[in-house]
Amino acid sequence: MLGSIYIGLSGMNAFSKGLQTISNNVSNMNTSGYKANSVTFSDMFSQGSPGLSFTSNGSDEQAATGVRVDTPRVDFRQGDLQQTGNALDLAIQGSGFLALLSGDKTYYARTGRFEVSSDGYIVQQGSGYRLAVLDGSNQLVAVNVDSKRTNPPVTTTKIVFADNLSSTATDASVSNIAVFDKLGGKHVWQVKFTPDATTPGQWGVAVTDDAGASVGTGTIKFTAGVVDPANSKVTVTSGSGAQAFDVLLDFSSGVTSFSSGTVSTIRAASTDGNAPGALSQVSVDPDGQVKLTYTNGKTALLGAVAVADFRDPQSLQRTGDGLFEDKVGIDRRLVGSGVEGAGKIVSGEVESSNVDLSHEFGELILIQRGFQAASQVVSVSNDMIQQLFAMRGQG
Repeated sequence: MLGSIYIGLSGMNAFSKGLQTISNNVSNMNTSGYKANSVTFSDMFSQGSPGLSFTSNGSDEQAATGVRVDTPRVDFRQGDLQQTGNALDLAIQGSGFLALLSGDKTYYARTGRFEVSSDGYIVQQGSGYRLAVLDGSNQLVAVNVDSKRTNPPVTTTKIVFADNLSSTATDASVSNIAVFDKLGGKHVWQVKFTPDATTPGQWGVAVTDDAGASVGTGTIKFTAGVVDPANSKVTVTSGSGAQAFDVLLDFSSGVTSFSSGTVSTIRAASTDGNAPGALSQVSVDPDGQVKLTYTNGKTALLGAVAVADFRDPQSLQRTGDGLFEDKVGIDRRLVGSGVEGAGKIVSGEVESSNVDLSHEFGELILIQRGFQAASQVVSVSNDMIQQLFAMRGQG
């Protein structure tokens, strides 16, 4: 009967621990990235004599000693993804973890809210742990944007034209062509076309700046409506001295000169060069690359956000705040977003908790009934022992 009390107590203890696990799951139902723990129980037996016995056959016997709670297993099923509108909120659709660096330690998270710190690193809000990207050797490194806060100016060197320069037009022009000098200064050019009265198919090209001053002139020529390769490019020079720069006007890619009335559709299809730009946004693009956007419209990539995919994620240990740590050296691979079957990084969203309240409440009822039954065993065993004590002196 004393053994029955201890067995009942093991049940009460096991169900109490199970209740802790369930209550923790329920409490974290709104915690971003939280993964629920499962509750399972195992029976316990001992080998040998069960204690006081009236038999002595010498054989080993198994004695039931109660129940215990198994080591909780983490449910790594995908939680729902919720949009946040913050470009540096990250989640993973599929398997894998984000890698976060803190000194010589590496932590792992399924989701996170990130920001650019005062020293230029992309860090997790609250903890300050740095988001890791993959370097050229496929190793984890923290990414810093300080050296990329300004996008330098690029001098314009080429303007490519396209479409039709009407062969029956008396003139044509392309306006509002933005070009940039060596210091990033912006100039607006106009290119005017005038047909040569003595040479059929030949056109004069005159370039003027936004002040109306001449930048340069040249000629292009068409044969049967198709530009002559030998006369399809004009080079003009803007500025003077050390600030002078040459710009090539290229008419060799798709410019024609057919009759279409007096209206020409010729246009500047592309122009290189840009003004200096300041960093306006740090985000992660659909391919999982850290993307910098500048006020001049230019962008730059700083590397692929690392996805750590573990062979046995159950061996990871929780450290709180939705983070896990590898303390035993689990096999892992470090890849980019969506590479080799790994999960895909999603920007502007966070993963919600995967706690299933219906399941948790069902487990809660079963644990309550189990605890009630185990306590009843203890109570009945105690009554029987008291009954034995009461038998003293009776007969």
